[in-house]
Amino acid sequence: MGDSILGILSTLTYLFVFVLGLICLLIVAVFILDVTQTGDAVRRNYPVIGRFRAIFSELGEFFRQYFFAMDREEMPFNRAERDWVYRAAKDMDDTIAFGSTKHLTPPGTPIFVNCPFPTLEIDAAPTQPMIIGPFARMPYAAPSFFNISGMSFGALSAPAIRALSHGAKMAGVWMNTGEGAVSPYHLESGCDVIFQIGTAKYGVRNDDGSLNDDKLREVAAFPQIRMIEVKMSQGAKPGKGGILPGAKVTEEIAAVRGIPQGKDSISPNRHPEVNDIDDLLDFIGHVREISGKPTGIKAVIGDYDWIEILCQKIHHRGPESAPDFFTLDSGDGGTGAAPMALMDNVGLCLSESLPALSDIFHKYGLRDRIRIIASGKRITPAEVAWALCAGADFVNSARGFMFSLGCIQALKCNKNTCPTGITTHDPRLQKGLNPEDKKVKVANYARNLIHQVEVIAHSCGVDEPRKLRRKHVRIVQDDGRSVPLNILYPRPDILPEYAGREYRVPAA
Repeated sequence: MGDSILGILSTLTYLFVFVLGLICLLIVAVFILDVTQTGDAVRRNYPVIGRFRAIFSELGEFFRQYFFAMDREEMPFNRAERDWVYRAAKDMDDTIAFGSTKHLTPPGTPIFVNCPFPTLEIDAAPTQPMIIGPFARMPYAAPSFFNISGMSFGALSAPAIRALSHGAKMAGVWMNTGEGAVSPYHLESGCDVIFQIGTAKYGVRNDDGSLNDDKLREVAAFPQIRMIEVKMSQGAKPGKGGILPGAKVTEEIAAVRGIPQGKDSISPNRHPEVNDIDDLLDFIGHVREISGKPTGIKAVIGDYDWIEILCQKIHHRGPESAPDFFTLDSGDGGTGAAPMALMDNVGLCLSESLPALSDIFHKYGLRDRIRIIASGKRITPAEVAWALCAGADFVNSARGFMFSLGCIQALKCNKNTCPTGITTHDPRLQKGLNPEDKKVKVANYARNLIHQVEVIAHSCGVDEPRKLRRKHVRIVQDDGRSVPLNILYPRPDILPEYAGREYRVPAA
């Protein structure tokens, strides 16, 4: 017995010495490699230990998120915001105790104006469908003010698109395809789908990248396709087209988009055939005529002058020439991949651009003709309610629904290594995302957010969210006092030359 124990100890000792020797050899090899290379000064001056700098930098995001950041500190979304979405997606109790952790005094903070006689539950009204595209052959009666924003198949995995599609059907909201074309996963649930035509015309393109009318007719023939969105620009990268790394261009994605497999998919920074406002209106009219569906545009605003010119041209041509909707993206919008120079510095945020866009349409008498869809970093009820107050008819969210799928904000969307299977095409990682489970969470999130926006609306004394107005929210100023949004952005009168020519919604 003793001999066997001694034998085992001896074997373990030899094994330990062997492993220790290998470690020493590895350290020596790394040392030699570091002191002889010339690409990294830190590793050359501090061989071996200098490598820990890169490791700690890489792990820093992880440690900050889970151990050091306070609930309201992180960007682009803090823990409190993410946790609200997670609870809503799981249909958990959304109440909190002991007081808000949100700082209510920083400039720009919205404070909703509660009514002394809030709306009783028996007096609450259901949100009525809103007609989009009265001049299209097939207008769309959109049932929900909160919907899924554009996220393309390619940027997102097949299980993620499938879960979003079925969740949208369960909740009665639409989903936008993003610029990556329409896939079978978008259509299989029968939910309402908005087909986005990006600058590369994925799914409806000729080999030279121009629009193929026959392919557009084929896409528009699907009854699930309810509207067409012509993407001009995106909040996270104004002036830059879509970017899909070659590692994410699988055989299936290449077939859906009509592009080569395995090569970076870089969209033009604008539609080559659209050089001015007249070209834009011509293109919208062409797409609407070919598809028969309401057709609008998506853009992030930097300069307002072109919106004024757009309205003037519409009056010259007639209200039927107008885009049926305008999806206004925010300068702080998200994406799977974008240059930091654009993501950080270009494009106005919704806090400024949304009231301004609505006011310009009011000024030209086109506010009822062109529906406004607000998009960009709207994931909580307060953010959605603010957008409705500021002038939006609808609000789209992308990252909110990604959180409902289980996104942990790992910031790996462009790496094909997403740990939750949402933005990767690695089959091993995709296994973690079960569409049957996640579709329920997608639907729960949509329903709970809509309900909480209704709660805010009833607190303000209106019977349904679309009756929220600028007077119902105040904005904290630099001196700590709040000012009503309708004072900061008073609704303008219609210009005298267009008085009497404003578009009126036809009676039902």
